Amino acid sequence: MQGTVLVVDDSAMMRKVVLRVLKMADVEFESTLEAGDGNEALEMLRRGADFDFMLLDVNMPGMSGLECVKTLRDAGLQTPMKVMMVTTEDDHSFIRRALEYGADEFLMKPFTPESLREKLSMLGVGA
Repeated sequence: MQGTVLVVDDSAMMRKVVLRVLKMADVEFESTLEAGDGNEALEMLRRGADFDFMLLDVNMPGMSGLECVKTLRDAGLQTPMKVMMVTTEDDHSFIRRALEYGADEFLMKPFTPESLREKLSMLGVGA
């Protein structure tokens, strides 16, 4: 598939897992980049990096995934970019707030290649 994906997670091991699951789901992007937290992701965007899709962990030190998605949407950074939150949170008020902040979809941990592919398909990504 054409396009670039950004995987944002404070755990380097989890970033590798997400990238491996993308590959197992037969979803390939033109390029993949990684960021260790929300601040790093926003800095990449502010410097002009162009992403089509972001997988964004919710619970990170420094700047949470919620703060990151709200900041990038409020600042108009990459508004057409699809953002999928990756989380263990299942509280409906949390999910509603994240959607209000600009998240497009959620992927619950632990996830499988099939569940990732299904969510990407719902977003029209990786088809």
